[in-house]
Amino acid sequence: MSAPPIFATLGCRLNAYESEAMAEMAQAAGLESAVIVNTCAVTAEAVRKARQEIRRLSRENPGAPIIVTGCAAQTEPETFAAMPEVARVVGNHEKMQPATWASLAAPDFGTERVMVDDIMSVRETAGHLIDGFGRHRAYVQVQNGCDHRCTFCIIPYGRGNSRSVPAGVVVDQIKRLRDRGFNEVVLTGVDLTSWGADLPGAPRLGNLVRRILKMVPDLPRLRISSIDSIEADPELMEAIATEPRLMPHLHLSLQHGDDLILKRMKRRHLRDDAIAFCEEARRLRPGIVFGADIIAGFPTETEAHFENSMKLVEDCGLTFLHVFPYSARAGTPAARMPRVPGPAIKDRAARLRAVGEAALAAHLAAQVGRTHRVLTEGPRLGRTEQFTEVAFDRDLPEGTLLDVTITGHDGTRLAA
Repeated sequence: MSAPPIFATLGCRLNAYESEAMAEMAQAAGLESAVIVNTCAVTAEAVRKARQEIRRLSRENPGAPIIVTGCAAQTEPETFAAMPEVARVVGNHEKMQPATWASLAAPDFGTERVMVDDIMSVRETAGHLIDGFGRHRAYVQVQNGCDHRCTFCIIPYGRGNSRSVPAGVVVDQIKRLRDRGFNEVVLTGVDLTSWGADLPGAPRLGNLVRRILKMVPDLPRLRISSIDSIEADPELMEAIATEPRLMPHLHLSLQHGDDLILKRMKRRHLRDDAIAFCEEARRLRPGIVFGADIIAGFPTETEAHFENSMKLVEDCGLTFLHVFPYSARAGTPAARMPRVPGPAIKDRAARLRAVGEAALAAHLAAQVGRTHRVLTEGPRLGRTEQFTEVAFDRDLPEGTLLDVTITGHDGTRLAA
């Protein structure tokens, strides 16, 4: 008896969203007994892990054809085509086309071993309708690709240029998800704050947020995922200040705390811009919480440069830190810059993570005794409006919004 396809997803929430959409297309096409690996290319380590995962899945599923897709498949298809475990390599645009899955479900399993075209030629992103993840939180893709060319980043070459999903399509999908009982929706994309630039009238992300909240009045919670703070528009800031259903948590693409390194990264903001944004957002929405991506050991980074990243955690009031040890990506300008020695990168990343752990612990301690509205994600786990994890002392139904009193924390999550 044939088995349904197995999906293994690596990397970002957008990949997770796309895996859900692919699963629906594969099922509709009748694809059976295959393993699909949706890869990430954000670092060289991510590509290494993808290859490791492919080998593991091949051992655990003997005889099942392995289809590799995602950003790493798009940026270096030859790497995966050379692996004996891999039957097909599918590009990021192709993976979202029903015709691709119909081809892969054919008796000859499609005729092309490598189905990867020029992602830069893609001009539109479809709003794929999926039923969300689990029963608590749904992710909706509103944008794909990126027009910026940060010197360390390979992602534009995996995702292509920025494309937006029209607001009407987004609203219709969120209405559908709300009708299915979801209490929280997260807007996802590669460069969310560029949403709308390619649409008629060039609307901004703030306009989309306000429109969603107006057109879906019974949606309890709306979140936006990672944003570029320098591109936050006035209407988005107004929504942060005035819309209680827009959750008080933002993940910021900061990357570094030193102006010279930011310029060498080809970022569009300086250190003071990041601090000013956090101060203004906190003034507009007291209690808002920030996460941030920061790279440790970028080429030419001195100890003094790195110290500015360490200090940025306090200066911006960051709570959730995603630390990336610098990893050279072939084909990016940063890969040609003088490198920081590997042991120094590892040491700096560890020190930055320690600062992040202390910041999180301070945030958790400040919540003890307070009442938070929590969305349950599982029998004994939920998240506050600020996206802080909460562990419950008893089983609760998934997908429920309820008020709880915080009784303590363990350094990584709250207890209630």
